[in-house]
Amino acid sequence: MKRKIPEFAVVGHPNEGKSSVLSTLAEDDSVRVSAMPGETKECQTFPVSIDRREIIRFTDTPGFQNPQRNLQWMQEYKGSDETLIQDFITAHENDPDYHDDCRLLQPLLRGAGIIFVVDGSRPLRNMDKAEMEILRLTGCPRMAIINCKDEDTAWLSKWQSEFRKNFNSIRVFNSCRATYRERIALLESLKAIDQELQPVLDEVVAAFQVDWQARSKQVAELIVDLLEHALSYEKAVTLPPRADEKTLKDRLHQDYVELLRKQEKECQKRMRALYKHNIFNYELPYQSILREDLFSEKTWEFLGLNHLQLVMAGALSGAALGAGVDVAAAGLSFGVFSTLGGLLGAAGTAFKGRDFLSGTRLLGMRLDEQRLTIGPVKNIQLLFVLLDRQLLFYQHIINWAHGRREITPSIPEEANLAAKLGYTANWKRAQRSVCERFFKELQNNDDLNGSDVREQLAELIRQNLQEISHGNND
Repeated sequence: MKRKIPEFAVVGHPNEGKSSVLSTLAEDDSVRVSAMPGETKECQTFPVSIDRREIIRFTDTPGFQNPQRNLQWMQEYKGSDETLIQDFITAHENDPDYHDDCRLLQPLLRGAGIIFVVDGSRPLRNMDKAEMEILRLTGCPRMAIINCKDEDTAWLSKWQSEFRKNFNSIRVFNSCRATYRERIALLESLKAIDQELQPVLDEVVAAFQVDWQARSKQVAELIVDLLEHALSYEKAVTLPPRADEKTLKDRLHQDYVELLRKQEKECQKRMRALYKHNIFNYELPYQSILREDLFSEKTWEFLGLNHLQLVMAGALSGAALGAGVDVAAAGLSFGVFSTLGGLLGAAGTAFKGRDFLSGTRLLGMRLDEQRLTIGPVKNIQLLFVLLDRQLLFYQHIINWAHGRREITPSIPEEANLAAKLGYTANWKRAQRSVCERFFKELQNNDDLNGSDVREQLAELIRQNLQEISHGNND
């Protein structure tokens, strides 16, 4: 027997946020969201597929065109309740004044459930009551969503009171701010509108959760790949006779910096694609540290350590790791470092020159006869800076609802994000040790595919992604 795919028609008055709700529920930013009333004229169905198998579909519908006249016709209707929708369409399908109303009701003939969307920031009207009664008379399973724009809930209680008379389930849902958890909670609530829908929606919710875990695993692999390529980079070039060594060093360092910027951008592009942000090209939050360049001092200080600690970490990373000393973010111990003697002199020199991100300090550069070699990276802090930036980007991308369209987010919301340190700053010793082992292994081997230390880092990242998506990493 062929499995029935659940369908839900997203219904409501024009410009109430129908398309925005649908876009967020379906994780589809191709849904046209317009501020112009009556923009949707024909039904358009958006299937949601996982592993190339359709599991649920949402249909965008035109707004009601003549709700009060429609209701009057239905109240005077003498036929069978089972044929009400078909008879209404038959009676009005050739009348252009009822074009939108007939199109709106078409999915209900196929057995679609109803998701009725209203703008909770405005007062209830008689027209709204007429629309609710029409949907009740169809006899279809139905949920009401109060789409509260800008968190304006002044009319919320009145909407909820009226909805209780006509709907099987009610949800307050901000389609422009909805997180993954809120989307899942809404799908869970759909089970309540009809007992027959529960088994198939159980499968849908389970599929979403498995898919989310699979995406987390893919993101973790993307981040580990980025770290491996960035930290194992090594290049040797011939120094021509009478060539200026410093100029060549500066060029090699700049080549590396540009390469790493491109690799980070590509990693984030692929991350966006995994979460189906394919069309709308939004900007990063107003005060996000991600707006800062990867190699700016502000980035490193924000996500890792203060300036003096950065210099110490850069000078001591290789030797300290060899001695088993903790040099991870927020884990520096200057008492221990003082036992390392001559290395402190190197740190002092770097501090005076403020060149802890230079090619010499970051990558290491050595001249062997006429060959200049750079890399691999000597400063473990690059690992933590890169890792934090990807985790922050992940946090941003999973919390950007697909129905959200404003380009410049409000400052208060993003200021809260910017006030937060990088995720790794509060990691425990065991978590930092995983990163240290990965970094140390890369010093000796630039290919860690299939290695235990790579798998351990990927699992650590995956766990953090799960915590971020479930809001547990505060």
